Amino acid sequence: MGLDVWLAFTAASIVLLVIPGPTILLVVSYALGQGWRTAVPMAVGVALGDFTAMTLSMLGIGALLATSAIVFTIVKWLGAAYLIWLGIKLFRSGASMQSEAREADVSPLKMLTHAWLVTSLNPKSITFFVAFLPQFLNRHGDFWTQMLIFEATFLVLSFSNAFLYAFAAHRARSLFKSPRILRAFNRTGGTLLIGAGVATATMRAS
Repeated sequence: MGLDVWLAFTAASIVLLVIPGPTILLVVSYALGQGWRTAVPMAVGVALGDFTAMTLSMLGIGALLATSAIVFTIVKWLGAAYLIWLGIKLFRSGASMQSEAREADVSPLKMLTHAWLVTSLNPKSITFFVAFLPQFLNRHGDFWTQMLIFEATFLVLSFSNAFLYAFAAHRARSLFKSPRILRAFNRTGGTLLIGAGVATATMRAS
């Protein structure tokens, strides 16, 4: 795997992670209700959930890669289209971020478990990884080495992202209630996601 591929994967992962989904909304809701103490258990739970979903997805992709080059290429194109669709959906979501503060006292272990379950059992997580990861895989490289590098990179970014979201929700609550800021955030994220999908499709077509 070349450094350029790893850097592209890292950049795309950062863009995708910062876009609020069900997992981030859960992290924010706990942080709004219970403060900074939620950051570590929630971040660990999110990372474990992403590890579960990503491993299942990678194993399925590995089997697909070994079976048919044509089908694997089709999956890459569908993945690019999926990224564009997600971007359009986010861009049109306006100023929405449905996250209510969870005031009930919950132990760190329960927070961790809740985050893990929401992240790993969300069908969209596995679908997302199946669509996203093939864009960066080299069919002629060692699959297990690539799997290890991609998973380690993504999990570090996933933990950091969840931790920072929890910290930000606690320290800057007004930002998560401002329609103007949320609208700009969603439109920026949507545009970047569409750009990632278009770039991927163009790269594979050339």
